[in-house]
Amino acid sequence: MRIAVASGKGGTGKTFVTVNLARSYGKPLLVLDCDVEEPNSNLFLKGDLVSQRRSTVLVPKVDESLCDGCRVCADACEFNAIVVIAGKPLIFEDLCHSCGACATLCPQQAITEVDHEIGSVTIRQAKQIRLVEGSIDVGKALAVPIIRDVKDYADTAKEDHVIIDSPPGTSCPMVWTIGDADMVLLVAEPTAFGLHDLMLAVETVQEVGIPFGVVINKDGLGDDRIDRYCEEKHIGILARIPHDRRIAQLYAKGDIVVDALPSYRTLFGELWKRIELEVQSEGTRDDR
Repeated sequence: MRIAVASGKGGTGKTFVTVNLARSYGKPLLVLDCDVEEPNSNLFLKGDLVSQRRSTVLVPKVDESLCDGCRVCADACEFNAIVVIAGKPLIFEDLCHSCGACATLCPQQAITEVDHEIGSVTIRQAKQIRLVEGSIDVGKALAVPIIRDVKDYADTAKEDHVIIDSPPGTSCPMVWTIGDADMVLLVAEPTAFGLHDLMLAVETVQEVGIPFGVVINKDGLGDDRIDRYCEEKHIGILARIPHDRRIAQLYAKGDIVVDALPSYRTLFGELWKRIELEVQSEGTRDDR
């Protein structure tokens, strides 16, 4: 079962839910940190380094001895990654989406594709939890290729369950991350801004067509506007995490709440049960 933890904006508690849900499971489990612009699950799931490798994409390289400056490559590029100046092609590697059109269409066969490093993928083992995290290099723009590299590890996973910490927001990186999940947990805070961003996230997940439910973090901080929205839209609230000073204190120290406060282990245990019931119910509906 693949569970994606997402939100309409950053700072709502995605990583908090991810690491505590993972630790409360009590069996071998795979966690994928796909928030590649700022991965931080490793701050809580402290473990031994298993491996690390560079993440690359293919970008064009021009053999100027063959190029005649015909501009076919520049005209073919949908992302303006190639311009021709004074008959010489100039490649903007960080704009390239590795579609291969320029190399395919070049009439002089002057273009080949070479590896271009954009980030890294790191694997750590934290007790029963295997953590795979992606990290994009400073100044690089394309998060999706690194997310794909991270998610490739789930295809050969020995663990029964996978929890995916999604990038915040509702843009391409988030959609790529949740695309093959069995269930999406949308984490939201009960405030006006929290409701606004939750509505955007709900629209996105519904468009992708994945079962989802809401986890209200810092419950009691604001008002009941998220409750009223979920009731109106018939969206299930799977868990409520109280606005608790003890959580903030433990989180600030890099501690996992379910290890320190037994009541929260019970809360996340109940969340696991709700998730499994939702996934089973969705599977039953699909079989009809």
